[in-house]
Amino acid sequence: MKAMILAAGFGTRLFPLTIDRTKPAIPFLRKPLVGYVAEYLAGFGFTNVVVNLHHQPDSVIEALGDGSAFGVHIDYTREEPKILGTAGALDNARHLLENDTFLIANGKIITDIDIAAAIKTHRDSGAIATMVLKPNVKREKFTIVETADGMVTGFGDHARPLTEDEIRDTQHEIESPLMFTGIHILEPRVFDYIPRGVYSDIVPTFYNPALAKGEKIAAHVTDANWFELSTIPRYLDITLAMLDGKENCIGEGCKIASTATVRDSIMWDDVTVGEDVNLYRTIIADDVEIPAGTHFENAAIVRAEMLRNTNEMPEKALKGYIQGENYIVPLN
Repeated sequence: MKAMILAAGFGTRLFPLTIDRTKPAIPFLRKPLVGYVAEYLAGFGFTNVVVNLHHQPDSVIEALGDGSAFGVHIDYTREEPKILGTAGALDNARHLLENDTFLIANGKIITDIDIAAAIKTHRDSGAIATMVLKPNVKREKFTIVETADGMVTGFGDHARPLTEDEIRDTQHEIESPLMFTGIHILEPRVFDYIPRGVYSDIVPTFYNPALAKGEKIAAHVTDANWFELSTIPRYLDITLAMLDGKENCIGEGCKIASTATVRDSIMWDDVTVGEDVNLYRTIIADDVEIPAGTHFENAAIVRAEMLRNTNEMPEKALKGYIQGENYIVPLN
């Protein structure tokens, strides 16, 4: 069985960390994030992987190479001149996937979900597709996936926080809504629903029409660990939570002055930290120099030169400011 990793997105909410790379290519615990996804799939026997490319494609190729460092062989597909959406990405990789059951995984997740169990659910159900779902306990802003008797029945609005009245009502336990993890298993027959040359996402192109036609879409629900690194604060929090007791994540070639204090921070490669610097909960990108005597807290920092070479600030990006040779983005 082949797998496809979706790695074509723009990563606008992670800007400016994604100025020179796409979201799946950012470092996570000193490896590219998409490399973790490839290793994760390899652990379940997926040795042939398709990776789609659009935004900053060379950054993904540089991160993954031929895949051998992560236990897989990779075939790349390019989406040009426009990004194709999930359904379009499948159409573009049709020739690599249409002969057998295949799995899709988002390139921006960290998880220990048991894929073997999900595949068993899929095989036992006889469904055309199986969506791997997880209770949205924190009621974050993810689309609600509606289910009944182990099958997906439709898609609702985004989850919302509980009201004060609902929280006070202890007589009625309110179940957490289910959200999609970005992992699904599909039969080749899915291509019957996806037209050639489509620019679309998979829910309106495949899932909704398939449900309307009476197709079985299985739901595999799991309580396993699952993290999506789609925003800068989430990237920081999840990285720090997975440091196994270490205080910081420090990349290659970093130089930190002996009088500097660095706590709960992430440094990419070749960062220089001057004398008497104080850093707390700070992300510092490649080649940044932090001047002596400065203090940063809850911030992401890249070289200002990179912003000067950027034509347009993404709408969803957190706003920052230039200070000396650096561009500072407050995270609170």
